[in-house]
Amino acid sequence: MSVTKEQLFKRQITLSEIGKEGQDKLQNASVLVVGCGGLGSPIAVYLAASGIGKIHLVDFDTVDASNLHRQVFYALEDVGKSKAAVLSEFIKKRAAFTTVSFTDTPITKENVFELISTFDIIVDGTDSLPTKYLLNDACVIKNKPLVYGSLYKFDGYVATFNVLQKDGSYSANLRDAFPEMATDVPNCSEAGTMNAIVGLIATQQVNEVLKLITGIGKPLANELLIYNSLQNTQLKMKLKPIVLKEKISNLFKIQTYFDAACAILDSDLQISATALKERLEDSSLELIAVLPNLKLPFKVHQTIPINEFNVGTIEVDFAKTYIMVCQRGINSYRATKMLKKKYPALNVLSLSGGISGY
Repeated sequence: MSVTKEQLFKRQITLSEIGKEGQDKLQNASVLVVGCGGLGSPIAVYLAASGIGKIHLVDFDTVDASNLHRQVFYALEDVGKSKAAVLSEFIKKRAAFTTVSFTDTPITKENVFELISTFDIIVDGTDSLPTKYLLNDACVIKNKPLVYGSLYKFDGYVATFNVLQKDGSYSANLRDAFPEMATDVPNCSEAGTMNAIVGLIATQQVNEVLKLITGIGKPLANELLIYNSLQNTQLKMKLKPIVLKEKISNLFKIQTYFDAACAILDSDLQISATALKERLEDSSLELIAVLPNLKLPFKVHQTIPINEFNVGTIEVDFAKTYIMVCQRGINSYRATKMLKKKYPALNVLSLSGGISGY
């Protein structure tokens, strides 16, 4: 079926604040969406449906069955496929005037500048703190606006960072809100989330992008919006641009922005779910959960949260094999590496894929 821009965007063009001029601005805009999960997938689809001319998707991950309750543009038949590739095909079928492309490898310190360089606006749809800081710092250095969104259980956070102001300065960035990267904040897989709050925050981010491009309304610059879905309350936290470009450029030189979720993990330090199931009755196993309140299909001997994981205080028995357990296998791998470094001769393994893959 052939369709015209006037047909597709009629309701939007009818808005006097948008009109044909605003629609043309959307058509001429380019947006990079990093992350194609709960936030990134609806963001990308809504932006394409709004008439953004060029969208590039970045996500190294594949579709998992546990994603589907909130990542509604994927189907059961997509499980195991590249998120970026599947989402790209979905958009192509419904957005006739959007050019969409994708990268299905992780965004890293080595490739971030190349990826953001040709886009007008960068959108953070990730659930990785290191990646969020990487995007923020790169956008500050390269003078790119960053539309930020994040989730924690029933709370959502939205802001538009690093926006050029009338006086030539730039608005606040992520480090003005949270100067240091926290190391103990669980992501959605570990803390859990409701699909409604994910969709709400995603569309808030879309709204910010559309305002930036068309020039209507007031973007969330120098503000962090915090929304609670249980009480339907929200507040705006005022931000001041204090952490400036020079300091962030220096930080960029020394930080790795390493995210274990994107890393290739040493198979010698892991045990598969199948292998663990076969050995569960083995009395020589010592099972340790490194996240509290895990819904476990088996009993563990200890729970030591990763943020309290002090290898110097853990009594070890070299006759035992230690199995570290978490939700996705990331924090358990961190704990495994820590124990192995302290006790090279100790048999210690991480449950590959965590409880999610068990």
